[in-house]
Amino acid sequence: MSSRTKIVVLKMKEIIYTAIFIGLAIVLITLLLIMFRPKREAAVSSQSAAYVPGVYTASLTVGSQNVNVEVAVDAERINSISFVSLDESITTMYPLMQPVMNDLAEQILTKQSLEDLSYSMETRYTSQAVLGAIETAVEKARLR
Repeated sequence: MSSRTKIVVLKMKEIIYTAIFIGLAIVLITLLLIMFRPKREAAVSSQSAAYVPGVYTASLTVGSQNVNVEVAVDAERINSISFVSLDESITTMYPLMQPVMNDLAEQILTKQSLEDLSYSMETRYTSQAVLGAIETAVEKARLR
């Protein structure tokens, strides 16, 4: 066995090109990792946001007239539920409309849900009609 010294000659141009390609590969891998990692902030905010903030309306036909139900929401909560410009003739002909709306609105604002609402058997048809209009307005407000 003879020991011969091996001399490797590298040209400066090759060293520079290799360093540049290694640097670009590191930058590319870093960008890919940053772009495709899961975003925690977006997941948290989409879970907490349930509605598109705004005021939404739905129409309820009572007799030959329409009554508008207005629901105001922010990103997480239902803020208010009410009739919009309830005509005096409707309150005279249908005296249960406003008390039913007040009762349902109070329950919904307390529970922040349209599930498990209670109403009396005497007002069940009025309550179901008003609740249907409220559900329509809340559906418009939900994130899709």
